[in-house]
Amino acid sequence: MATNKTVKVTAKGLEGFLVETKAGTHTALVDQPPAMGGKDQGPTPLDYVFISLAGCLVTIAKIVANQKKIVLRDVEVEVEGELNLEVLRGQDTTDRAGFKSFKVGMKVDADMTKEEKEKFIEEVDRRCPISDNLMNTTPIEIALID
Repeated sequence: MATNKTVKVTAKGLEGFLVETKAGTHTALVDQPPAMGGKDQGPTPLDYVFISLAGCLVTIAKIVANQKKIVLRDVEVEVEGELNLEVLRGQDTTDRAGFKSFKVGMKVDADMTKEEKEKFIEEVDRRCPISDNLMNTTPIEIALID
C-alpha cells in the first residue's frame, strides 16, 4: 500500500517581480535580477528548480547512506542546464520553454570504490522525487481559484 503525502505551497506577488512563497512554516522570496526588471532579493524561479534538484539529491544521499550504514563524510551536487530565453520573453521560436537538459555532478566522500559510488548515485537518483518529476511527465492542472 502506497504512503502518499500531499505537499502544498503558496505564492503571492509583491511589488515588481518580487514573490513571497510559503511552504509550511517557511517563507522564501523569488525575484529577478535587475537586468530582468527585478531587485535581486531572492533566487529566480529557474534557480529554485536547480536548488530543489540539488537539495533533494543531497538529502536522499544522506537518507540512503544512513539506511545502508555508510559513513558519508560529505556529498556535494552541482546542477546546470540551458534554456532558450526567447520563449520566456514571448519571442517567436519553435523551442520549448523549459530546459533542454540537466547536467548533474555528484561528489561523494565515503569509503567506497568508484563502482560503489556510481551504484550509490544511481540509487539516490532513482529515489529522488525531484529528479523523477524532471525526468518523467507529470500532469499539471492549472485552474482559476476564487
